[in-house]
Amino acid sequence: MMRTADLILNAAIFAVTLFLAVRCFRKDGKWDRGYGRYQFCFFTLQSNVLCAVSALLMCFFRDSRPVWLLKYIGTAAVTVTMLTVFFFLAPSIGKGGLRELLKGGAFFLHFLTPVMALVSFCVFEKRGMSFAQALLGMLPLVYYGPLYLYKIRWAPEGKAWKDFYGFNRSGKWPVSLVAMLLGTFLICMALMAVQNA
Repeated sequence: MMRTADLILNAAIFAVTLFLAVRCFRKDGKWDRGYGRYQFCFFTLQSNVLCAVSALLMCFFRDSRPVWLLKYIGTAAVTVTMLTVFFFLAPSIGKGGLRELLKGGAFFLHFLTPVMALVSFCVFEKRGMSFAQALLGMLPLVYYGPLYLYKIRWAPEGKAWKDFYGFNRSGKWPVSLVAMLLGTFLICMALMAVQNA
């Protein structure tokens, strides 16, 4: 029964994310590769795709420890996405901000698929985790953080990104970077605690 429930959740995570990722390549009713590539600048989409790939692999290789660790990394990444939306992006937008961030497909990427990933990983995939393994959950942010910083501060014109997350507002990127790393670390520790409970 638990395996079936886990299979359903993992399959749903993959199916929903695949549909939304493919839809990113459509703009104004037409296929647009450039627009799709731009969407992959966002940690939201990157983290959800990572989680979706790991969820698909869990459907076929549930007993594989490396696949399980990949699912953990994907789950940690989408949890970072969800909590950033709720506790940083929505308040920074102001009144109605959360409603805007949960519109349409964003409802799934910002909330529903992260919740499904958390339920499947924390309820149906408990196996125990070491501190060293828990630190693997920080890898997506350790990769994305410096990339984002380079793109918004030092990248040449034409390759730079807009500061769409507002992490460099008033030049406070060091504070944002430390806060995101600390927050991600705490998420990893919480997931480890649940696995070892």
